[in-house]
Amino acid sequence: QVQLVESGGGLVQAGDSLRISCVASGLSFSRYAMGWFRQAPGKQRSFVASINWRANRANYADSASGRFTISRDNAKNTVYLQMNGLKPEDTAVYYCAAASAPYTIAMRSSEFGSWGQGTQVTVSS
Repeated sequence: QVQLVESGGGLVQAGDSLRISCVASGLSFSRYAMGWFRQAPGKQRSFVASINWRANRANYADSASGRFTISRDNAKNTVYLQMNGLKPEDTAVYYCAAASAPYTIAMRSSEFGSWGQGTQVTVSS
């Protein structure tokens, strides 16, 4: 059974930085693309960033490009999202996700088969 556990969320001020993490278990982590999604109050869940299994290719939503960096440590079964220059509109629950199939590049929600419970990120103005 795949388990994804996010951590590191919290309350920060606009302009601050925050790094959130997700530890995976129950899968051969190094074979799967990983992603971050977020859901703000009253909005649908949306793609933030993803990284392939080799950690040599990353994709970002326009809203995250240039401010957020996704990375992974396959030895620790962990994926990270470094968020810089946070804005109030970044306030959301952030979810970690694992791709449904190994050795793929995933970006769409439908391409991810396992999800964490989420970690709240709140950015005050």
